[in-house]
Amino acid sequence: MQFVVKRDILLKSLNFVQGVVEKKNTLPILSNVLLQLKDKKLSIVATDLDIIFYDEISEIKVINEGSTTTSAAILYDILRKISSNAELNFDLKSENKLSLKSENADFNLLCLPTDNFPTFADEFEGNEISLNNSRFLKLLNKTRISISNDDTRHYLNGIFLHLTEAHGRNFLTGVATDSHRLSSSSLEIEKTDNFNSLILPKKTVFQLCSLLSETSDQLTMQSSDNKIKFSLGNMKLISKVIDGKFPDYKKVVPTSNDKNLVVSSKDFINSIERVASVSLDRKEGVKLVINKDNVQLSVNSANSGEGNEKIKADFSSDNLNISFNSKYLIDIASEVEDKNLKMNLKDSVSPVLIEDMSDKNSYYVIMPMKI
Repeated sequence: MQFVVKRDILLKSLNFVQGVVEKKNTLPILSNVLLQLKDKKLSIVATDLDIIFYDEISEIKVINEGSTTTSAAILYDILRKISSNAELNFDLKSENKLSLKSENADFNLLCLPTDNFPTFADEFEGNEISLNNSRFLKLLNKTRISISNDDTRHYLNGIFLHLTEAHGRNFLTGVATDSHRLSSSSLEIEKTDNFNSLILPKKTVFQLCSLLSETSDQLTMQSSDNKIKFSLGNMKLISKVIDGKFPDYKKVVPTSNDKNLVVSSKDFINSIERVASVSLDRKEGVKLVINKDNVQLSVNSANSGEGNEKIKADFSSDNLNISFNSKYLIDIASEVEDKNLKMNLKDSVSPVLIEDMSDKNSYYVIMPMKI
């Protein structure tokens, strides 16, 4: 196997590979990336057995076809340190030695035979659903903040993707919750029949976000019983889905919260950040004393002191005191696109609904804290 490729083209692909391969692996082959030269194209494949990443590079000069696997981390590290747009000359000298020459540098990389690399059947019967790249990225970003890290309830460790309908329009909706907060975001799609609801694992979500933010290629999604495939130009990401039933989240979305608080999103975030600085581990909640035209925020830490601040607000009811986890509030407020954030409250212990006036298809629910 022998070929020449530009450093920047290969580096872009290897950048995505880093998010897939596991650094500490019991199977050495899974730390490697598969390089396959066939039909004047270079295929790049990486997997951790749950996610598979494929890319195809056609801007290469092929001298001899062939294939090998080498350490994804080491190859990536070398390429990062080689100057931009340099030509890379790869030559497989023997089954376990890959030569890489560029400018005045010369590397010999150890390889493992491709026979050990896992092979996958790529069978997807379902219809391909075309999605708007930037809107789907927005949906993932808005919902991923609420993904749970609790392994005992593995079905909460991802985003629940399902079809919903409203006012005669069809939506793909993503929901995530860690039982303290919930995020939901939807994007309108063409009517589709055979998409089964599924839970997209956290690692896949983050990997997909980095792919979508780097490319504007057309995005399509296709699912089978226990897998989902996302295609973006020459790249494909195939992932197992979480086996489990997502809870009926609609039960926790408040419908009768009639006390409305409107506050500037930016002022709110900055104010929470400032008063929470007195708490080193951010464990203490932020207390909100809400009046007709202002909110007083305070954080009191037994170990390091207290912080207080008042900001302008508009409240449709009489005074109300309520406390929240400051990190959760900042995460949600940071995803709100509108300059104002609207909180629908009931009392100091019931779930609170947060709306984004610039994005009617997204909302958040947050549970108050007892302080």
